[in-house]
Amino acid sequence: MMTGAKRKRSTVWRKIQAVRLEDIKAWCMRRLPILTWVPVYNWKENLVPDTVSGMMLAIQQVTQGLAFAVLSSVHPVFGLYGSFFPVIIYAIFGMGRHVATGTFALTSLISANAVERLVPSVRTNFTANNNSGILGLSEFEMQRIGVAAAVSFLGGIIQVVMFMLQLGSATFLLTEPVISAMTTGAATHVVTSQVKYLLGMKMPYISGPLAFFHIYAYVFENIRSVQLEALLLSLLSIVVLVLVKELNEKFHRNIKVVLPIDLLLIIATSIACYYADMEYVYGIEVVGNIPKGLPSPKAPSMSVLPEVVTEAFGVALVGYVASLALAQGSAKKFKYTVDDNQEFLAHGLSNVIASFFFCIPSAAAMGRTALLYSTGAKTQVACLISCVLILVVIYTIGPLLYWLPMCVLASIIVVGLKGMLMQFRDLKKYWNVDKIDWSIWVSTYVFTICFAANVGLLYGVVCTIAIVIFRFPRAKTLNLKNMKEVEYKYKVEDNCESLKQVKIVSVNSPLVFLNARKFHADLLKIIQKDGMSSQCEQNTLLCSFSNGSCHGELVQPCHSERHVLILDCSGLNFFDYTGVSVLLQIYVDCKNRYIDVLLAHCKGSLIKAMQYGGNLDSENPVFFESISSAIDAIPIHRNYSKFSEQSEL
Repeated sequence: MMTGAKRKRSTVWRKIQAVRLEDIKAWCMRRLPILTWVPVYNWKENLVPDTVSGMMLAIQQVTQGLAFAVLSSVHPVFGLYGSFFPVIIYAIFGMGRHVATGTFALTSLISANAVERLVPSVRTNFTANNNSGILGLSEFEMQRIGVAAAVSFLGGIIQVVMFMLQLGSATFLLTEPVISAMTTGAATHVVTSQVKYLLGMKMPYISGPLAFFHIYAYVFENIRSVQLEALLLSLLSIVVLVLVKELNEKFHRNIKVVLPIDLLLIIATSIACYYADMEYVYGIEVVGNIPKGLPSPKAPSMSVLPEVVTEAFGVALVGYVASLALAQGSAKKFKYTVDDNQEFLAHGLSNVIASFFFCIPSAAAMGRTALLYSTGAKTQVACLISCVLILVVIYTIGPLLYWLPMCVLASIIVVGLKGMLMQFRDLKKYWNVDKIDWSIWVSTYVFTICFAANVGLLYGVVCTIAIVIFRFPRAKTLNLKNMKEVEYKYKVEDNCESLKQVKIVSVNSPLVFLNARKFHADLLKIIQKDGMSSQCEQNTLLCSFSNGSCHGELVQPCHSERHVLILDCSGLNFFDYTGVSVLLQIYVDCKNRYIDVLLAHCKGSLIKAMQYGGNLDSENPVFFESISSAIDAIPIHRNYSKFSEQSEL
């Protein structure tokens, strides 16, 4: 026994000694992305746009922080903390350059369930100035943020554990229709939760299955208790917000800085409420006392953790899914990469560390990412600059927000969810591309509004997997087929021996969410190969895809030549929206690399789906009845000859 133990210790010691300084450095660069982009930051070109974006982002972070804290059933000041600490942590560990973490409507709504269940609401509003607790807040308010911080802590721990288990690779199960339906349903829930503030009604907290319908039933039963002044102020705020935001979006190319209507509305209504004494004259609910400064760190209550497991899993999954979708979208838009597992770590630490500073659960938000796009942000420096300005608000401006009407905050929340609610328009494209994806969207949305966002997400994933399992065995993909490798040699110039390269790729399996990501990655690996031949002549290979796997190698010809990639889709028996999206993305990626993509043996449904799903933007035909007709259509104005032909299974 001793000999075995000594042998194990010796093996471990040898492994430790084998670790080199380069390995440690590579690990740090991989786990701390800030070490990668800070040393190469272009101060001259990027600082100005990042500063402008950071200023605009700070305004949105402050308004959303106050609003989403109320949505989470805690004091608004904790939303300001939630817009500060998680942003700094994500900037260190996250990879999304245009991902602005902070308070998030969906995670706030989930944590509110735990807060209202464990610390039931009393008729003590935010204006109560009780100095019995930390920060001059009441003990009731500190108990509530204690529960929300516990949800954030446990949710972050779950995300870190998922990072350690390398579960980021399982995100391919989260298809676009499922994410779209879940976030749209959750946004509908958020709007419903704000109805009581918009109408100025006194309403008990309603949660659980079918709570969505119970809330509206309560509203109609007590319609006479609607506060007319709050309703008119809400309608006016919504009209102003929508109108100005639409104008900002329409003319954003002509103006360098968009009008910060959220901030202006907060200032204007706060001043009006103060001078008109709306809190006492009309009974309009206001935010109340907001303490100055940052709190001292304090560990969340561990005794609460067993009571918030359900909400913590909801926060971990929903927050990560929504954030990852935005990170991947920005990476695709600006041509960089995002590690799914690293995002688990970044968001997990953002929740765990921030929970020690009384922060509600955090995640990335679509509105903030869209703002960074529109204001021309280049890196996460924009987010760090917004943190500096938020710190100024926390220490100086915060107490001036005492008179901000709650109905105005609710209006800001509702209008801020416009992007998510507009995802209803996706139903048309899903119907035209794949009606099964359309049915998954509708049913996932129904499950989400009937139960909760995490239940809808789970249903969508299970439903998608079940449908694929049902469809795969019925696909006619098991027939063996003889493929012929055809290679063509082209003389580009009479005095040059370079070849025009034609690559034929056979797709021998369905293209759905299960294998679409690997299909894309394998094909890009071939395209991105930088192996340059010393000769100017190159041969053409045949690459075969089967169940998402690719075998083959593309050798690049002369820089002056355009490649031609022919996808033989005869084996592509069925597809879903994710598969079509990947094909369109491959077309765009190849076009940017001066590679012409032609598709042969396409079924009519695939052609229709691709033409509807995206603008192919090509002067020449893209779809062909056969490989030979695709080859004949290649625009070559020189002599060419077929020099080899061999049969391959």
